[in-house]
Amino acid sequence: MWLGWLSVAVVLAARATATEQPSWAYSPPYYPSPWASGQGEWEDAYDKARTFVSQLTLTEKVNLTTGVGWMEEACVGQVGAIPRMGFRSLCMQDGPLGIRFADYVTAFPAGINVGATWSKDLAYLRGRAMGAEQRDKGVDVQLGPAIGPLGRSPDGGRNWEGFGPDPVLSGNLVSQTIKGIQDVGVIACVKHFIANEQERFRQAPEARGYGFNISESSSSNVDDVTMHELYLWPFADAVRAGVGAVMCSYNQINNSYGCSNSYTQNKLLKGELGFQGFIMSDWQAHHSGVGDALAGLDMSMPGDTLFLTGRSYWGPNLTIAVTNGTIPQWRVDDMAVRIMAAYYKVHRDRSQVPINFNSWTRNEFGYLHAGVQEGYGRVNEKINVRGRHAVVARKVASASTVLLKNNGVLPLNGKEDFTAIVGEDAGPNLWGPNSCPDRGCANGTLAMGWGSGTADFPYLVTPAQAIESEIALKGVGNVMSVFDNYATSQIKSVVSQSTVSLVFVNAGSGEGYISVDGNEGDRKNLTLWKNGDELVETVASLCNNTIVVMHTAGPVLVDKWYDHPNVTAILWAGLPGQESGNALADVIYGRVNPGAKSPFTWGKTAEDYGVSILKAPNAGTKAPQVDFKEGIFIDYRRFDKMNTEPIYEFGFGLSYTTFAFSDIRIESLQAEPYAPTEGYTTPAPNFGNSSDELQFPSGFSQVRLYIYPWLNSTNLKEASMDPEYGLPTEEYVPPGATDGRSQPLLAAGGGPGGNPGLYEELFKVSVTITNTGKKTGDEVPQLYVSLGGPNDAKVVLRGFDRITLRPGQSTVWRTSLTRRDISNWDPVAQNWVVTAHPKTVYVGNSSRNLLLSAPLTSSSARL
Repeated sequence: MWLGWLSVAVVLAARATATEQPSWAYSPPYYPSPWASGQGEWEDAYDKARTFVSQLTLTEKVNLTTGVGWMEEACVGQVGAIPRMGFRSLCMQDGPLGIRFADYVTAFPAGINVGATWSKDLAYLRGRAMGAEQRDKGVDVQLGPAIGPLGRSPDGGRNWEGFGPDPVLSGNLVSQTIKGIQDVGVIACVKHFIANEQERFRQAPEARGYGFNISESSSSNVDDVTMHELYLWPFADAVRAGVGAVMCSYNQINNSYGCSNSYTQNKLLKGELGFQGFIMSDWQAHHSGVGDALAGLDMSMPGDTLFLTGRSYWGPNLTIAVTNGTIPQWRVDDMAVRIMAAYYKVHRDRSQVPINFNSWTRNEFGYLHAGVQEGYGRVNEKINVRGRHAVVARKVASASTVLLKNNGVLPLNGKEDFTAIVGEDAGPNLWGPNSCPDRGCANGTLAMGWGSGTADFPYLVTPAQAIESEIALKGVGNVMSVFDNYATSQIKSVVSQSTVSLVFVNAGSGEGYISVDGNEGDRKNLTLWKNGDELVETVASLCNNTIVVMHTAGPVLVDKWYDHPNVTAILWAGLPGQESGNALADVIYGRVNPGAKSPFTWGKTAEDYGVSILKAPNAGTKAPQVDFKEGIFIDYRRFDKMNTEPIYEFGFGLSYTTFAFSDIRIESLQAEPYAPTEGYTTPAPNFGNSSDELQFPSGFSQVRLYIYPWLNSTNLKEASMDPEYGLPTEEYVPPGATDGRSQPLLAAGGGPGGNPGLYEELFKVSVTITNTGKKTGDEVPQLYVSLGGPNDAKVVLRGFDRITLRPGQSTVWRTSLTRRDISNWDPVAQNWVVTAHPKTVYVGNSSRNLLLSAPLTSSSARL
């Protein structure tokens, strides 16, 4: 299983697929796995890692790469320790909006809210605050942020964990989040790599649990241009930001599993993007021993093949594979160096504190090895790590509240005669905010989605609480709430008395292992939950000042009521975390002037988006084939291509003030011609010992089902528990996979994020922006480019910022365009090219309100 048979099965299945199903997408092999070079800002960390790894034995290196098993230690994932070196087990912990499975932590707004801020500064502050909490709990690797899924289809269950479906918006915000996390001494792990765009069919066992008879996980079939220009783009930005770890995904890419895919891991990530950190498997996304190691995987999480089996593809089997020469020593050395380089890069050697919490209990005392109920002691020190992070959470939540409609009724003054608050989404979960495991229910106000990307609320301020407090402080008006969406007579009674009615509606989503009201991770439709549309229409029929507030994981259909004359204002508050009500009150009562912009498009129908998740198997019992036939045309690019009018476009958002744009200027800069990278790597380096005492140390006391690097027998076949052990290595070792000689560099590679020439600035763009209103407010200038080709999108986002201006104040917003910004991917040349098609720059405050434009002109030699 671990050395031979699964690897054989994968290779033979790939060959059979290529032979029997020539029309199926195919991921070509790419070997060997590139070894870390320590380029750029990684040099010092690489030198320290090399020194450390040079002192290790083989079993100690294996301990660095292999998780000890599910629920065997305090964190959701831990690798083995190296006691001889005084090196503690590394702790991996969710997640992208705060610490999962821990107490006394902050529940921050979701990633999609950060997308709505369009603020690099706030992305950094939130990342830094999250990283500080992880650090102070003893976490070494934060499992986040997320940019996969990017958001191919609006009904994707985990879109809310990321920043939105545009690669430039996501790339900029993930970069700042990573920098924030790593600046405080924690390794960021960006996920999920790659084309992981739906929950349904992501894991065959999970799908079978929902009644689907499939044998393999779904395959995301993506062409080379779409991969580079859309899905790989933000990962390139993450690599340029210095991210220490990347998590490979559950799905297949072109019919090769994400953590087994040599093309995506070896070629795209390590070869082309020059990634110097380590690739970690998603939990149980590891599919083979030898195959995945040679395909570029560096760390197996949580270590066991299936939870609590005690068996591992790596652990002792990785020890055997190196010992018998199936996997070259340089490959396991490279795994260890990459892990330790990430460790040293964030100065973890200086910032590490003892792990002081336990994922499996909130009690102070409990089992040290909860999965097998062994050992007992103090497992949770209940350390409060929140600091003043509630301020950051509230600021991000208010800055991400998008004002979609306002007929002059907002901001309110808190002195309204009678305020009606209607909707379950305004009130509490009657079971408590953390009552549903991993937030897997739809009770009360929605402040985060569900799944592994969640955190426990230390508290949750509901909208009703905050509004009632606001009005109570003024001591003037009345406020009445009805939290039952179906209590029609009570709703009508309260609303008919009101001078203003606030209606709260929601729609959530999450990870695929939880189903909420038939939403199996992904959303089953784009409508509001729990009679939401009818609720809005009922209230609007009785109150001529109806304000709608939506807490949703993404776009919903609002066509039934958005233009109702009595719906005077609409706000999208996303998934705002613990400060939900306070942040909303800040906006509706005018303490914060809304400056957020929608990070996605609001269509009139679900069909307007062009793509939905694949809902039914389409390949018999084999892997469902999710064909990305739309290419780069998702979200606003699709709407533009089809000339489809949205209700609210990507980048749209109103303010309590107004802004004017004027005087666009473009300056062409001097730059060297683009040069494809040439040359060769050094040969693969070997560090440290290739062998040591491989059996368990004498007298060693084992924890049951714990994954160790040692062998339980001197007979390698017996120790491997592999019925196919002893097959010729050519049966499951692809050609070139063990070649440690110098390798040619890729033309599009050569630096962090790709060829350094891609990031040379070619143009400076400046625009004057003036606050023409009467309130201080934030504007988000957005720069789009038309690349001009027949297969290009009408426009693509290439730059943005969030700026604050006082009434009457003007500023000159300056930004730049790099070579990458105006390039297309050439699948034949396997490089980026600037085409001869005419290119135009547009600047405005949404994707469809492009107020200024100017052509780009420069000599072709310079480009």
